[in-house]
Amino acid sequence: MCRSIKTLRPPFAEQVTEEDVRAAALQYVRKISGFRTPAAHNAEAFERAVDAVAKATDELLSSLTVRGR
Repeated sequence: MCRSIKTLRPPFAEQVTEEDVRAAALQYVRKISGFRTPAAHNAEAFERAVDAVAKATDELLSSLTVRGR
């Protein structure tokens, strides 16, 4: 998939910031859309997608339990 997205859960990342989550979401949306920067007529849809992926990522990370920690 997108090799520049880093793992955002322990033990790989102790401190995950909102910026980390947003950057990962942006990379994901860029990868699947094929656009680094969308055209003006697609900008709103692109930003909504980044917001949705960031929200899903936050929900996932807050729900995970890592054994042995």
